Amino acid sequence: MTDRFRPAVPERAPASDTGALLLVAGGLAAAFGAASCCALPIFLSSLGLGSAWLVTVAWFAAPHRIALLIAAVACLVGGGALFLWRRRVVACTPGSVCGGPATTALLTSTLLVGAVLVVLGYLYA
Repeated sequence: MTDRFRPAVPERAPASDTGALLLVAGGLAAAFGAASCCALPIFLSSLGLGSAWLVTVAWFAAPHRIALLIAAVACLVGGGALFLWRRRVVACTPGSVCGGPATTALLTSTLLVGAVLVVLGYLYA
């Protein structure tokens, strides 16, 4: 017998972190909206940066601050959980390719910035 009759074993496709990226980006946007009223202007002015442009964002986001905080926490926790699950269970099994270091750094830094914005938005709400 030859090898051409052997059934082909499909290779595992590298795991994509697109879902985690989208959830984390949504959480970051919601956290930015929640913190745009009070926390971000104070932080930016302490750095010497102008924050007059945040008035427009705060005007739209202020009535929905609690909903934005809830959405931000849900998206950031969901994105972080999906990212960790993919790294530990799906993507990093022996013989498969784990997520790239650029994606890992982007997701980690975005999660941290989103978490800081959520805390600041909660404290100054």
